[in-house]
Amino acid sequence: MEWFSGIKLNWLLVIAGVYCLTVAGGASARQKSGPCSEDVAAYCKEVKQGEGRIARCLKDHANDLSPACREHAAEVKKIVQDFAIACKDDVTKLCKGTQSGGGRILHCLKQHEAELTPQCKEKMVKPQGR
Repeated sequence: MEWFSGIKLNWLLVIAGVYCLTVAGGASARQKSGPCSEDVAAYCKEVKQGEGRIARCLKDHANDLSPACREHAAEVKKIVQDFAIACKDDVTKLCKGTQSGGGRILHCLKQHEAELTPQCKEKMVKPQGR
């Protein structure tokens, strides 16, 4: 992973990835619809939902995923990268010292919504990039 301003990008990718999987897919991972629902049922049915576990499970099974889920994952990756780039300065400035994991960085950004740069605020409001 790349390093931006001394902050490892991995934390944001996990947090935003989970968020975007839900939003961009139009359904939670446990619902019966969405581009990855069959893949979740096949490979991740025993995985407890939360803290990015479903997203990590799908990543672990990347070579086994259906074409629709792979395409969705590529879209999500692009959304997450755009989000990370748009918000990296805000995280450095507003959330320095916030421990990553469990959605804490995203929560911090939401708490400082009024102080976010316009580009980060746009990605927070419209994470799908659409």
